[in-house]
Amino acid sequence: MSELLNNLTEILRYNPEQPMIFSSGLFLFLFLGFTFVYMLLRKKLTARLLFVTAFSYYFYYKSSGFYFFLLALVTVCDFLLGNAIHKARTEGGENDGRRRARMLLFLSILVDLGLLAYFKYTNFFAGMFSTMIGNNFQPWDIFLPVGISFFTFQSMSYTIDIYRGKLRPLSSVLDYAFYVSFFPQLVAGPIVRASDFVPQIRKPLCITREMFARGVYFILIGLFKKAVISDYISLNFVDRIFDNPHLYTGVENLLGLYGYAIQLYCDFSGYSDMAIGIALLLGFRFPMNFNAPYKAESISDIWRRWHISLSSWIRDYVYISLGGNRCGKLRNYWNIFITMTLCGLWHGASLNFLLWGAIHGVGCCIHKLFRMEVFHHDSHYHSKGVKRFFAILLTFHFWVFSCIFFRNTSFENIYAQLQQMLTAFHPELFLQVIESYKFVFMLIALAFVTHYLPDPWQERIIGRMKRANIFVCALLIVAVIYIVIQVKSSNIQPFIYFQF
Repeated sequence: MSELLNNLTEILRYNPEQPMIFSSGLFLFLFLGFTFVYMLLRKKLTARLLFVTAFSYYFYYKSSGFYFFLLALVTVCDFLLGNAIHKARTEGGENDGRRRARMLLFLSILVDLGLLAYFKYTNFFAGMFSTMIGNNFQPWDIFLPVGISFFTFQSMSYTIDIYRGKLRPLSSVLDYAFYVSFFPQLVAGPIVRASDFVPQIRKPLCITREMFARGVYFILIGLFKKAVISDYISLNFVDRIFDNPHLYTGVENLLGLYGYAIQLYCDFSGYSDMAIGIALLLGFRFPMNFNAPYKAESISDIWRRWHISLSSWIRDYVYISLGGNRCGKLRNYWNIFITMTLCGLWHGASLNFLLWGAIHGVGCCIHKLFRMEVFHHDSHYHSKGVKRFFAILLTFHFWVFSCIFFRNTSFENIYAQLQQMLTAFHPELFLQVIESYKFVFMLIALAFVTHYLPDPWQERIIGRMKRANIFVCALLIVAVIYIVIQVKSSNIQPFIYFQF
């Protein structure tokens, strides 16, 4: 009995090698018990909010240990500062009130960005400074809490919106803690705005058949994308290529690059799908975070389809704050470039991410220059027919090329991969590589084909699930879990965006 309890304690305690993710068996098991209690509390609002908040903190504890206190710190600070900002704006007078509100907002941003800067960027900037003055820098032992980039951005947007007069502050700290810590989006987004989420908190719990069918669909699709496609092609092909690009020919490196592009999409969109699906089963709606990004016809378009919650956040709180397109053409191009470069830095504290963001900034500027000055198209223009086909093809390959800088953490590997593709391509090995990794390329082909399916097909499937009874949905869940068990590795493969 004591051994059983010890094993159970070991499973439930924080283990950095075994974070709790949506595709893990532990989460699926705990979620069953969670939903049972959640439904028992459906008419007891305060108890339900407390229960979900406590589970969310435990979910975060399983990913980052006792660093969950940072989540509590950000929550309490921004809740108090949000109320103080609103009070200063409404009761402090025209000039004094606005100045006090601005100082309080500055304090909120300082707390959020200060935490983010310390845990995520200290070693990066200290290393760069040491290099500039010729010192040998040894990175400090600073733990990076999972999802800190997501919940600090989410909480920061709350105080900024209150300062801008777009949002009224919450009166209950429990409601705010529930919003910031809500576990489906806590560690890897989507970054849900308070204006979208808060109005749903105190509504009577109502899960319609449409929400249930859509939720189950997104969980199944997300689970399949992550645990079947992304993990399998990552472990069995892509990681091998990127770990030692100089050992493989150019054609293998190129195929590995295509494989990584689809792995990255399936990994992150799979997480977002599961987050949206779980939220729907709990009675909450999140905005979509991906909209078939590889159908984009320009690099600007791809950022309207990829990680939509982040790109819209950066547009509203960085690009527009810099002046957006209101300061002349040259300043507008500069604002686009800086915004995208900062977007790259948000993804990771290293030069390769900075360069990746800068490449996308240059791409967005070039696209805007040609659209406005050469072709004289407005921002709502969409190409058609053959033009659209080649626009999608060109955009996709720009994205794939940039993945070299996103995936490789060292410039030696970037150089080696480019060198192999340019000087040792060996196209005669193409069929042999396909034959050797046939299951990998079957999954890659499946991912691409389903990605380009017409949007109405998804709604038809959801419509049929809505009309089916609960046992059909249960059978679908069991079938997908069975497939996941058959293909999954023994080790947990964390989501790529966990590190951001």
